[in-house]
Amino acid sequence: MRLTDYQAKRIKEIVTEKLGPEARVWLFGSRVDDNAKGGDIDLMVSVPYDVESAASVTGSVVVPIVRLFEGRKTDLILEAPNLKSQPIHEIAKTQGIEL
Repeated sequence: MRLTDYQAKRIKEIVTEKLGPEARVWLFGSRVDDNAKGGDIDLMVSVPYDVESAASVTGSVVVPIVRLFEGRKTDLILEAPNLKSQPIHEIAKTQGIEL
């Protein structure tokens, strides 16, 4: 995993602050590969409750994470009971690392 312990801890703290302690977060994509270089931050956040506005929820989490990484591009996908499941959700869970 190409995040420092501090970065991984802060991501989890940000997600918990914004979405509650039941929210789970996975890092996936190139940042999981220790041999890769560069790359954006790909995250999936799963919550056990319905969300009214996925865009607002995603934005509330992404903005502080982008600041943490000093502007590095961050992609976040959201999983909630009322949102349609996509293949990328399963990829994130099976190939990613839960923080």
